[in-house]
Amino acid sequence: MVSGELVLTQDGPLATLVITNPAKRNAMSAAMWTALPEILDTLAKDDSVRVLVLAGAGGTFCAGADLTEAAAIARAGDDSVAVAAERALADFPRPTIARIDGFCVGGGCQLAVACDLRVAGESARFGVTPAKLGIVYPPVPTRRLAALVGPARAKLLLYTADLFDARAAERWGLADLVVPDGTLAATVDDLAATIASRSRLTLRAAKAVLGGLPVPEQDEAEMAEGIGAFRERRAPSWT
Repeated sequence: MVSGELVLTQDGPLATLVITNPAKRNAMSAAMWTALPEILDTLAKDDSVRVLVLAGAGGTFCAGADLTEAAAIARAGDDSVAVAAERALADFPRPTIARIDGFCVGGGCQLAVACDLRVAGESARFGVTPAKLGIVYPPVPTRRLAALVGPARAKLLLYTADLFDARAAERWGLADLVVPDGTLAATVDDLAATIASRSRLTLRAAKAVLGGLPVPEQDEAEMAEGIGAFRERRAPSWT
């Protein structure tokens, strides 16, 4: 019996995708890894979506890959469904935020690192744990982790396979914001709302530059609207 699902909701410009497998601390099954790119592809075609939040159900972000399937996923390396899901998340054309509470471990940390921003509750715990399982961590997530936290910190995470608290993750760049647990959801909602209110063109261009993708050209109408709204002290009406 396959357990777990990805639950998608939308509130205006904000889409929230919740990793839901509470019996296994939201471990990702192969079916869930496989479903993620398909969901993201559908969302990318919806112009009403401006920000995507990735979260976990029941007070835990994600404890990694389901161990009953971890060996098969690991054998596939960069061709695995897990790496395909990570790539799809990193390439998603809108801003993405990981809302992290509880455990963010293994494949869960892999998903968080693939998001643009990571906001964590103060009791969250982070770890990259393949060394506890004898698994070769694939090159794609290894390099993405090193690009985020630096090679030395990536080695510390990979070599020890230890769990680290949210404040350590914040110091290393693994978490961008750490907030009291009770304010996590509201903080992420406020951040998402702020981002959603900005120019979609500017956001797309920033993500393209930082991701090494083709950069869209300046849109004169978009720029005129932004400057005009600023001068007139009103909210801009973006295309």
